[in-house]
Amino acid sequence: MRTHHRHVLMCVGPRCTDNGVLAEAMFGVLGEQIDARPALRVKRTRTHCMVACKAQAPVLVVYPEGVWYRCEDASAIERVVVEHLEGGREVSELIFHRLGSGDVLSQPESGDV
Repeated sequence: MRTHHRHVLMCVGPRCTDNGVLAEAMFGVLGEQIDARPALRVKRTRTHCMVACKAQAPVLVVYPEGVWYRCEDASAIERVVVEHLEGGREVSELIFHRLGSGDVLSQPESGDV
């Protein structure tokens, strides 16, 4: 196992996409994106259902930060790799949960100011 500073866990279904087909493909994209950056010290692990997506998209979790992302396509995966894993900046619009603080609302609910 190579030295790593972050660990990315990604759900490959089967609930998030039809039999996990798209989720498994996104896991492959994640590997390609990480491998294209040899200096990036990130370990990725495939998981099965994390029961958090509610069928809205594959889930990707970055540790040690404990940031949970919804990654519905290859561009979302690339943004997480480039902006968060490589650049150190979270991709706030893709985050739906944070370790220690709970669910994150991307937009204020009606009635919130």
